[in-house]
Amino acid sequence: MAPGAEQSETRITAVTCVKNEGPFLLEWIAYHRLIGVNDFLIYSNDCSDGTDALLDALDRRGVLRHLPNPAQGRNYQMEALRDARRHEIVAGADWVWIADVDEFLNIHVGDHTIPALIAACGDPAAISVTFQFFANGGVERFADQPVISQFARSHNPDLWCGEFAIEVKTLVRNDFPLQYYGAHRPFFRGNLAADKRPRWTDGSGREVPHRFLVAANPRRIRRFPARGARDFATLNHYALRSLDSYLVKNDRGDVNRENRAFDDTYWRERNDAAHEDRSILRHLPALKAAMAQLRGDPEIDALHRDCVARHRARRDALLRDPAYRDMRTQLRKAGPLPPQEEALIATLGLAT
Repeated sequence: MAPGAEQSETRITAVTCVKNEGPFLLEWIAYHRLIGVNDFLIYSNDCSDGTDALLDALDRRGVLRHLPNPAQGRNYQMEALRDARRHEIVAGADWVWIADVDEFLNIHVGDHTIPALIAACGDPAAISVTFQFFANGGVERFADQPVISQFARSHNPDLWCGEFAIEVKTLVRNDFPLQYYGAHRPFFRGNLAADKRPRWTDGSGREVPHRFLVAANPRRIRRFPARGARDFATLNHYALRSLDSYLVKNDRGDVNRENRAFDDTYWRERNDAAHEDRSILRHLPALKAAMAQLRGDPEIDALHRDCVARHRARRDALLRDPAYRDMRTQLRKAGPLPPQEEALIATLGLAT
């Protein structure tokens, strides 16, 4: 059990959806156990890299609960979140944390666990923690090493792509007046009386903006200004990882590239390396030990190695396709600034 879980009676369940995330699962699970997560509910769909086999093995050992995604259409995440509410490890949890496998909750207070964050924020009904997007940093080759140890540069924390408002993910307490879980934040009933609305803070323990709270602005239902919002916690988002892994990720979401131009906007928006942040590395020694403990089980280790081998094999297969070789070349040459910032500089006539 995680050190944070041993020290607290608070029951915290993490919920996530995955597709072909096999090489990264053990790190994400081990890390979240370290910061106090007790239970995991993980949905998978259409995996071809061994993710589902690794999750099944971890399920048999009681590390997590693995289910096939119940989605009947293409809205995998929202259908899974609707399903999650009926499971005891969610319904019976004190807090629920919904995040992706490339997102790591980096807590800056107390013993750096979720209970410490909750205490620092004054035990509200919800805590929305602001993203910080970590750049690729010139890492081309996939390495079977902790992601948090490989990437330490990000955009200016208060500004992303010319926007002061940055997306969040949210810890939700069990007594939140829930209508439904969203991927970034929960929603309560629109007709809920003002005096019944939940106390809801940012990652500095401040009340979230009113228009975010009541979902008044469709463009701002999952974001608010980031300045001053990360005193107690940051959500480190490693959306790019290595160039190898990004090619595989792109393939996962877009299986037919024939006769299509590649749009590098997503990469460029998240590859701004203006700022350095190594604070999460305080967890690295304990994380490596926790991952080694999981891999001490021969079957778990073999299944992890198989996921890694399939990840590399898929990269090799993609690079036999001229379209993916062109994509890799384009990404290598992509400018260091997000397109929005480049356009602003050009408008102001500041380009050299």
